[in-house]
Amino acid sequence: MIVRGVERRDIFLDDDDRQSFLDRFSSLLIQTGTECLAWSFLTNHAHMLLRPTQGKLGHLMRRLLTGYAVTFNLRHHRSGHLFQNRYKSIICEEDPYLLELVRYIHLNPLRAGIVKDTVELNEYPWSGHAVLMGRREMPGQNVEEVLRYFGQRKKLAQEKYQSFVADGITLGRREELVGGGLKRVLKLVGGELITAYDDRILGRAEFVEQLKQEKEVSERLDLRMPLAQLVTLVAEVADVEPEALGQRRRGALISDAKSIICYLAARRIGYSGETVAKALGITRSGVCRGASRGAALLAQNSGKWGGVEEQINKSTTSP
Repeated sequence: MIVRGVERRDIFLDDDDRQSFLDRFSSLLIQTGTECLAWSFLTNHAHMLLRPTQGKLGHLMRRLLTGYAVTFNLRHHRSGHLFQNRYKSIICEEDPYLLELVRYIHLNPLRAGIVKDTVELNEYPWSGHAVLMGRREMPGQNVEEVLRYFGQRKKLAQEKYQSFVADGITLGRREELVGGGLKRVLKLVGGELITAYDDRILGRAEFVEQLKQEKEVSERLDLRMPLAQLVTLVAEVADVEPEALGQRRRGALISDAKSIICYLAARRIGYSGETVAKALGITRSGVCRGASRGAALLAQNSGKWGGVEEQINKSTTSP
């Protein structure tokens, strides 16, 4: 994640601003179950390497930037936008790039001339490097995982990590690590190498292709019929109240309608058993049994339920 000031203006005017941003950032990492592997704050931008474990990063970033911008504007008696757009997000393949990014981000203060060498970098309070070296603390930063790459004993691992960082000084600014663009070979077609470029992704060809496939699946799921709409359609055909299908009521009509919903929602549309169970007021095992029974009911009376299936097909194929 790279956050910049609008028109490249400063987002931190003093250490109080940096501390305010850091406190909010640390708190949100813990609240949202997000791991931070590297971070550094300069004057006009902040650079962070994050790994979500529970929710999406967008939720954390919106709360972080909105809350900080309000505080900043009040403190400095200003109004208007503080950040350029929102932030730049780059998806990174972990194995080949994790340590390279940790090093690159933590060398930001040295490249910017804020510190002159690794000795000063060890004490720079606005970077995760000092935390890895044991000079500072920042709740939410995953120190153990990064140091584990360099050894099991903490002191030795810190020494090896510092040498690794020092080796990166001569590499300078690396465009490929901040979205400057890596052309990636995707496949060989008719003797010709097909390449792709996307400055939102940092990874090998296989990783890019995997993300592309996952995005296509996600887009298909986004087009699927809402579960509430399916319940309403089935209720109309079965001539029962939609609310009754979410309650623990008995009766042949309600039982048949719930079975149809279980089959269409879980097996045709792709909703999880847990989601369907919650909507219908039954157990997950009940969803499995209902789906099997629903498939049989549809086969026996496809004419009755044909309209519902047609609506499902339209919702999942519409552009």
